[in-house]
Amino acid sequence: METRTVRLSAETDFAGWRAAARTLRTEGVSPDEVVWTVDIAARSTGEGPPDRAFTTPRAFLELAREVALHRSDERFSLLYRLLWRLAREPGLLHRRGDADVARALVMARDVERALQRMKAFARFHRVEPGVEVAWFEPAHRVTERAAPFFAQRFAGRPFAILTPDVCLLHRDGEHLLFPGVDPADAPDETRLAEGLRALAGTGLLPASRETFAMAAPPKSEAPDARPNRRLVRAAQKAARDGAYGSHPPLSLDEVRAGVDACRRCELWRDATQGVAGEGPAAARLMLVGEQPGDHEDLQGRPFVGPAGAVLDRALAAAGIARGEVYVTNAVKHFKHELRGRRRLHKSPDAGEVRACRWWLDAERRIVRPRVVVALGATAALGVFGRTLPVARSRGRAFDLPDHAQGVVTYHPSYLLRVPDPSVKDEAFDAFVNDLGFAWGLSKQERSP
Repeated sequence: METRTVRLSAETDFAGWRAAARTLRTEGVSPDEVVWTVDIAARSTGEGPPDRAFTTPRAFLELAREVALHRSDERFSLLYRLLWRLAREPGLLHRRGDADVARALVMARDVERALQRMKAFARFHRVEPGVEVAWFEPAHRVTERAAPFFAQRFAGRPFAILTPDVCLLHRDGEHLLFPGVDPADAPDETRLAEGLRALAGTGLLPASRETFAMAAPPKSEAPDARPNRRLVRAAQKAARDGAYGSHPPLSLDEVRAGVDACRRCELWRDATQGVAGEGPAAARLMLVGEQPGDHEDLQGRPFVGPAGAVLDRALAAAGIARGEVYVTNAVKHFKHELRGRRRLHKSPDAGEVRACRWWLDAERRIVRPRVVVALGATAALGVFGRTLPVARSRGRAFDLPDHAQGVVTYHPSYLLRVPDPSVKDEAFDAFVNDLGFAWGLSKQERSP
């Protein structure tokens, strides 16, 4: 069997796929005989003239345009397989239980959700000379699809969106595209502003990360508190590409950089950013929650929402300063589902907790706390590697492999959900007692 290789000009070259698929199906080339690849040196063949040998259902073309934006490597093969089958099964798209149809519909929904997230959560900053600029990392390749929405939103004003896939500049009613920016080199707001100011009047966006390197922020008399950029980039690359046991982070700065670039599970796709822990690098007490919530996801800090307010109140009642405690989560990205514009919490599953335990273990290895408090069942799974019943495990100290001790108590969000006021007060008092118990343990000397 001779294999036909089709080289598309871009990851989103739907026009090239459509033209090639039309030709292949007309020639009777089965899906098993075709290999689809992307070669940026190739030139798209375009839509081409209509083929009179067959008619493609409009519903399929609409579905295919969505699926083509998905990041799955199988997208073009899947689409051609569906196109091939449609010739023999005209009603195929109505069979939602079919494996190929179901997979395509899921991919289309993923793309639509990524598009809605970009529209809702891309944060723009006004940069001289009057350009609104945003950095965003979409779950799928939807930047060009989102451009008309933002063009209407900014009512003709110029704007730019920088992503890992493509950088888009809208001006004078047209979209200009430039190569994407590596997330490890994504500029902060200051560097982004200065980079664009340096290019004022040229009408161009930075075409590569080197442009940002030339636009370093101005020096000040205060020492630069940011971590070494080369070191951070190495940590980010390891987080994206490394195996679980490779390149362990050696500092909390590396953990923070690596968490934000982590791709060890799929939760990063729908989160704004990764949220690592914060607190002293040699804290005696470490508190581990479940995952970031909506507020934490947006601010990039743990326990800053309603549950964080309960935690702060409980720490104060136990006589513990939050500044003396390292606070983190078992899972570092916000898992949720969209309901309109609201993001509703969803509990991470065991696989997601296991994937993220690599980061929690790194934090424990660097901070070396004497006591680790698991706030809730998910945190207990991350800390102990097994499920523990929270109510029956309270008030006890468990030995951990790194010579620390583990304590299990309620998660602050549980206290927010208790409807009965008297029961809520009792649960809060128990929570305060558990924190005080853990704090007392942390002051006890233990042999290394």
